Amino acid sequence: MIDPFRLCVALGPIAIYALLLGSLNLSRRPFLVGGMRDAAALGLAVSGLIVIGPMELFFPEAAAARIGPAIWIVLVVFYAMLLVLVLLLLRPRLILYNIAADQLRPILADLVPKLDAEARWAGDSVALPTLGVQFHIDRFAWMRNMSLVAIGAGQSHAGWRQLERSLAEALARVEVGRNPRGLTLITAGVAILTLLVLAITRDPGAVPRGLFDLLRV
Repeated sequence: MIDPFRLCVALGPIAIYALLLGSLNLSRRPFLVGGMRDAAALGLAVSGLIVIGPMELFFPEAAAARIGPAIWIVLVVFYAMLLVLVLLLLRPRLILYNIAADQLRPILADLVPKLDAEARWAGDSVALPTLGVQFHIDRFAWMRNMSLVAIGAGQSHAGWRQLERSLAEALARVEVGRNPRGLTLITAGVAILTLLVLAITRDPGAVPRGLFDLLRV
């Protein structure tokens, strides 16, 4: 059975992430975030699982014997560097929470010609050659979330930043209904936090023991 400390490390960030997503989906306004920031938040959410999973499984005992608990700084920095590398390799994208396709499409139809007079539509794909931006509208209908995902080469990061700013301004005037599935995420987050609190209160001394065991001290 996993001790309370490791349980908190593994599930605590996930609970906070679930609460954050739930609150976004229960808002009356759509929420726009860049793909890099969205992926970074997910990377932080699973960081606890990485710590008690691969990091402990492949723990460098020899290095830990030489430098002590400071080895965890090295491991965390290594994970952070890997996460940054993944973020830099991601295609540009924009994530929109709590908005349906039939609500987003008219907003884009009005916004795109203002950004680029030479813009072209092809189904759910849009090309803005002057901005150096091409994207496809990707739907996650179950959660009522949308993504604008880059397609093709030669994407302009400056063009994507302009698209993000303009779309954020347009969405600021839009009001939507609350997404009931956000309540499911809130409930899951609260349930996980409750489980962690109960595990700690059942054996408070297990938390420092688990910490010392993880640090190998």
